[in-house]
Amino acid sequence: MMKETPVIEEFLNYLKFERHFSPHTAKCYAADLAQFSAFLVGDTAAAVGRQNFMGAASSTHMSVGGQPADVGTAVLVKPQLQQKLRDADTEQIKLFLVFLGTQNYSKSTVARKLATLRSFYKFCLRRGYVKAHPLSTIRTPKQEKRLPKFLELEQITKLLSTPDDNTLLGARDKAMLEVLFSTGVRVSELVDLNFTDMDVEGQAIRVRGKGKKQRTSPIGPTALAAIQKYLQLRRTDSRSTNFDQSALFVNKHGQRLSTRSVRRKLDKYLAECGLDPTISPHTLRHSFATHMLNRGADLRSVQELLGHQSLSTTQVYTHLTAPRLKAVYDDAHPRA
Repeated sequence: MMKETPVIEEFLNYLKFERHFSPHTAKCYAADLAQFSAFLVGDTAAAVGRQNFMGAASSTHMSVGGQPADVGTAVLVKPQLQQKLRDADTEQIKLFLVFLGTQNYSKSTVARKLATLRSFYKFCLRRGYVKAHPLSTIRTPKQEKRLPKFLELEQITKLLSTPDDNTLLGARDKAMLEVLFSTGVRVSELVDLNFTDMDVEGQAIRVRGKGKKQRTSPIGPTALAAIQKYLQLRRTDSRSTNFDQSALFVNKHGQRLSTRSVRRKLDKYLAECGLDPTISPHTLRHSFATHMLNRGADLRSVQELLGHQSLSTTQVYTHLTAPRLKAVYDDAHPRA
């Protein structure tokens, strides 16, 4: 028997409150389910993204924790959609895959959408909302292996020296970039840092990763010095009493910095120092892992520092480091 709460909303709340998914990840799941819902009810325009999907028989929005799941993806749930979601079978999933193929999505995007549906129907199966998993016999398309982009040390030096750390916001930006490269934390983990997460004497920070799993990450003296300079300027700022007193990094209004703000700041400095504008905060994470391995760190240690659940996720960096290590060996042992 279905509960009064629409099953998609219940699933999204499960992701947030029980699985502790980030708001960004939950929005991606919501958008994928909105597209699949539009496909099921034949709303082609919404399924291809030309308009929002609106199932106008009800005023119940898909949400996460009482908040809209995605701005611009207002999904209204109607009874016939609930039934169609429960009745979806393998053939309908295959038809959805055919539809996705007509939209020229990359294999990685199709794989993500399938992963969303797998998680959703696994949830429905456990709750007794469906009798069988419609994706049990469907394989995920084989994806192209793309090596992560990373920065050379001279590029890192150029980027980190760009912010003017004589100003409060410049010092904050330099400290943020230093922390990203020194620790390899995700940008979501960076903005989540509090004062209490800092261990200056131990040269470490406490990081809250995916699924609220905590880990301790060493932090270099240069990054620590950048943080301390930022905090010194922050303490002497006339507005500091109105700043968020728990957040380590705040915006110009004194509120906790957002991941989007970090990306905007990075884009600004990339333009100023003439580096590739497609570099993202995650590129600094890739750079951290690559340089750690190049310096002799073992794969398991890098896995722990990055907070990867599976070692296979970390192994992608060996494709970047192996040729370089071979070149170093060849230089040290030239052939006669």
